[in-house]
Formats: sequence, C-alpha cells, structure tokens
Amino acid sequence: MSADSAPQRSNRTTRATERARRSAALTAGLAATALLVSACGSGGTSGGGGNTNFVTGTDGVATVAQGKRTPAPDLSGKTIAGKTLDVADYKGKVVVLNVWGSWCNPCRAEAKYFAKVSKAYADKGVQFVGINTRDTSTGAALAFEKDWDITYPSLYDPTGKLLLRFKKGTLNPQAIPSTLILDRDGRIAARSLSALSEERLLKMLKPVVAEK
Repeated sequence: MSADSAPQRSNRTTRATERARRSAALTAGLAATALLVSACGSGGTSGGGGNTNFVTGTDGVATVAQGKRTPAPDLSGKTIAGKTLDVADYKGKVVVLNVWGSWCNPCRAEAKYFAKVSKAYADKGVQFVGINTRDTSTGAALAFEKDWDITYPSLYDPTGKLLLRFKKGTLNPQAIPSTLILDRDGRIAARSLSALSEERLLKMLKPVVAEK
C-alpha cells in the first residue's frame, strides 16, 4: 500500500459526506416546497390519507371528535420579535394557530378578524399564535402585525420547517393561510385551509372553548 493511499481514502470519504449532506438539504427543501405549493390559495385539500378520523363540513372546516384527536407536534422557536416561544407552554388553554405570510393577500383579508377575536377571547382561556412563513425577513412580518393591530406572538418559520413536523394523515396545514384549533390538551380539534371571516373563525373556536 502506498504512503498516500490513506489521505486519498480520507478525501473520498469527505466528498461522499458532503454529497450526502447536500442531498439531505435538497430533499428537505423539496419537501417544504411541496407542502407550500398551494401557498396563498383560496383553499386546499382536506384529505391526508390513512385513518384521519376527521369530518369536513360544507364550509370547508374539518373537525375531529374529542376521543380521536392527535397531539400537535413540537412547535417552538423564535418569534418574529426575536423571543422564544413554545406552544406546549399554553397547554390548558385553547390555542388558535394561524399560518400566514405578509405577502399573502388572503392573509391580509382575514387579519382584522383574528386581531378582533384574539382580543375578545383573551380572558376566556384562548391563546392565539401565528406561524409566519416564507417571509425572507422579519421586517415585513412585523409591519404586517402593526398594520392589522395583531398583538399575539408569531413563530418565525421562513422555510416551513415547523409545518413539516405535522404528521401526514392528521389535520396538518396544507395551504397559506391555514388555521388550526388545539384543544386544552394540545390536540388538533379543527382545521381550515382558507381565509376565515369572523363568523367562520368563531364557528371553529366556540365548540372547542365550550368543551369540558
């Protein structure tokens, strides 16, 4: 064996490792793109495959009975304001999760309703949390919140990594905007894949708030 054979093997190993890392990054990027392909649309599919256990009403809102709900995934990280937030810390409250982007026209259309209802239900055991996605910087997102008087926090998820944590076959967000209602045990109770009016938002929220 020549004296320089070991370095050659080392170089080949390093190149193989780099190729594997690039491939993994590309796969993750493609998955995020696929998830957000219907971004900023007027709706989306309500399927998901498998034993979904949910029922979609004529208004496009899908709901799950209390005994058949699945827990939301880990949703934690930095907010657009630079603070640390973990949705699990709100267990015991009903949580309204709204996926949005400052660039999204339907998100603008529903923002005033989310701002209004979040304030009206703040003392009723309800916490609103946004998931801001596909904004390349937090500046536009912060300006959006100021323009619409949104006072609740939003996780910053520019590449959709948080959204990919939702399991297939559950009520996962598949469009922008999407809205999920989590019950007091942190389980997904309802989902909409389109912009919501105040009436439709309350129709999703009130039954979960009323649960014992």
